[in-house]
Parts: sequence; C-alpha cells; structure tokens
Amino acid sequence: SKAKKKARMPLSIHSSYFQDFLGVSMVVPLLSLHVKSLGASPTVAGVIGSVYGLLQLFSSTFVGCWSDIVGRQYSLLACILFSALGYLLLGMSTSVLLFAVARVPVGIFKHTLSISKALLSDLVSERERPQVIGHFNAASSVGFILGPIIGGYLTEIEGGFYLTSIICSSIFILNAALVWMLPWNEERTCTIEQTTNNKVTENLSAEAKHKLQVNSAANGTLKCAAPPQSLWIQVLSMLERIKSIACSDLWDIFLVRLLMSVAVMLYYSNFVLALEERFGVKPKLTGYLISYSSTLGALAGFLLGPITRLYQHNTYAILLNSSVLTCMLIILYSSAVSIWIVVLSSTFLAFSTTVGRTCITDLELTLGGSQASGTLIGVGQSVTSVGRIIAPILSGIAQEFSPCGPPSLGVVLALVAVLIMTINKSRYCSDRNAKFKRE
Repeated sequence: SKAKKKARMPLSIHSSYFQDFLGVSMVVPLLSLHVKSLGASPTVAGVIGSVYGLLQLFSSTFVGCWSDIVGRQYSLLACILFSALGYLLLGMSTSVLLFAVARVPVGIFKHTLSISKALLSDLVSERERPQVIGHFNAASSVGFILGPIIGGYLTEIEGGFYLTSIICSSIFILNAALVWMLPWNEERTCTIEQTTNNKVTENLSAEAKHKLQVNSAANGTLKCAAPPQSLWIQVLSMLERIKSIACSDLWDIFLVRLLMSVAVMLYYSNFVLALEERFGVKPKLTGYLISYSSTLGALAGFLLGPITRLYQHNTYAILLNSSVLTCMLIILYSSAVSIWIVVLSSTFLAFSTTVGRTCITDLELTLGGSQASGTLIGVGQSVTSVGRIIAPILSGIAQEFSPCGPPSLGVVLALVAVLIMTINKSRYCSDRNAKFKRE
C-alpha cells in the first residue's frame, strides 16, 4: 500500500546514505597520500583542499535552496550523479591537474547529506524529526567507521587508490538507482498545484504571471522539476529564499552552531599530538580511541528517541544541556592528569556532540519553518564550513601557548554559545513555530 511505501521511505534513505558515507570514507583518508604520490607539494595539496572547502561553503546554500524549488528527488539525483562523476574522474587522475579537476564536481554537488535531511524533515512530523535525524546520523557514522577499514585493505593492492575510487563511484550510481525507485509523491502534488496555478493566472498579464510564479516558487509552491523556460524563475526564487534567511531573526541559532562546531573542532584539532606530548600515547593507540568515540557517536544516534521523550520533545532544553555537557567534558579533557580521564571525557563527548548536532538542526527547522528546510539545512552546512576554515587557524595560534590551548579556547566558545541560548530561552520556547521575519 502507499502508506507502507511511505513508511519504508525513511529506512531507504538511511540505507542510501550509509552506502554514501561508506564509499566516501573509503576514499577520503587516502587523498593526501595519492596527491603526494602524484608529485604535489604540501602547499599545492593544501590549496586543492582549501578550494574544495570553499566550493562546499558557497554551494551548500544554493543547492539546498534549489532542492526546495525543484523538489528533493531531482536535486538529490543530480547531486548523487555528479558526485559519482567526480569520484570516477578521481579514479582516472594520473596528474595533479586531473586530481584538482576531479574535486570540483564533488565540491559543488556533494550535498546529499543536506538534501536527505531536508527530505526526512518533509516526511515525518516535528515530534518524530529529532529521532529520525538521529537514526540517519547513526547510519552515516557506521558507514564512516567501516569505510576506512575497507579502503585501507584495498589500497594495499597495486593501483588500489584507483580501484577504491571507482568502487566509490559505483556505490553512488547504485544510490542513484535506489533514490529513483523510492515512492515519490511530489510529481502528483506538483501537477495539481500547477493546474490550479494555471487556472488562476490564465487571465493575468505576462508580467503579473511572471511575478506570481516567482513568489510561488519562493514560498515553496513549486515542488517539482520546473520546465526549461522557468530556469530564470528558479534562480530568482533561490535568491529570494536566501534573502529571507539573511533578513530573518535566525542569526543567533546559526551563531550557536558556528561556536559549538568550532569548539568541537578545536578539541580534535591537535588531539593526536597533544596526547603524545602530554601522556606519551602513540598515534596508533590514539587512532583506536578515535574509532571508539566514533562508534559511540553512532550508537548515540539511536538514543534520540528516548531522550526526546524524556525531555517531552523540548529540543531547546536538550540542545542547551548537551552543550553544557560538551563544555564540561572539554574542560575535563584540558585538565586531565591521566589518559583514563581522556578516555572518560571522549566517551561522553561522543554522545553529547551527536545529540547536539541533531538538536541544532531540528531547532533551525522548527524556528525557520518547513517550507524552506532545504535552504535552512544548506545554510547550516555553510556555517559549519566556515568553522572548518577558521578552526585550524585558531588551533595553530592557541597551540603556540600550550598543547591544551586549542581545547581551552573551545571551552570559551562553548560558554559563549550556552550564554546566547540562555539569553534567548524565551524565544526558543515560545516561538517554536515562527517563520522568517522579512524586511
């Protein structure tokens, strides 16, 4: 039945993104080794990595907004197929130039995570959303745990990197087939809405029709693939949505995302080096500790359901408490006198950060409204990308003073985030269904 197909759709999306992360995590750890084997200097390798990050920064908002305009199915298919193309080119990269070119389509279109989260938010109720997104994050984390192991074995084979990249590309193509077979209902909805719009606009002037189309698309009316002649309308609609975000009162929640993201990145920025300098722990043992934390993070995703019920679906309270816990655990790590205290802090930090990432996404969607879920998630990813750019710089400066400098700076940023949430408590709790406040 249609109801059963719709109920199976979130599970299919989890499975698809598990395969997505499995393929990506097979390749990503090997990139630095491969570009070095091609003769690239560390500076050139760093520039290529920075260009990829910048492409992700500027494209995530536009791609997420585009998914609101044309629909999740076609935008998700486009992102998967272009990513498959990028990894296929990576599997044929025999020079630094080809390697750099291969990273371009992935940098622009590797936003399957954002669109999948937006799709899940469309399918489930607001009360179920944190639990479903938590399961989604857990599925992707499991893929990231298994992928490096498989990639490590494959790279031992002669030409292993090229084989791994081609396998990754094949996984994306299989994902595209899986997404195509999902029980989509958007086409029917779009047909009905377009028929209604045609009846309303048939007696309007050309200019009035054009304006109405743009406004309809900007408000989420156009949910399916638009015809070729409406490309300009799609562009205008995307700009209108992005302007709505820029002029909204959501700046504080995006600032909280940025501060908490940078705080956690600072914790991990010199983790291997700091443990070796402070406790004499070898990198191999530190790698096991990181894998242990990643495993716990994946398990934490399955606890979102009981946690949200315990807090009576108050996402704000969960986010505030998880942020306070994250701050306390980073303090514990910074002041640790033995490796076992580090293990303890890493254990609980894996849970608090997983819960925090899920809740801040849910709070963004709750405050911003469901009509622009793709745009909101895209902007959130852009904010996180900004954190990835500034965190290494802050880490380098703080590390000049002490191995504990980066996490100590992270504590300060986390405290600022907690302060912002505390000041805005009344708005988060009383205005849970607020929409964008436009100029």
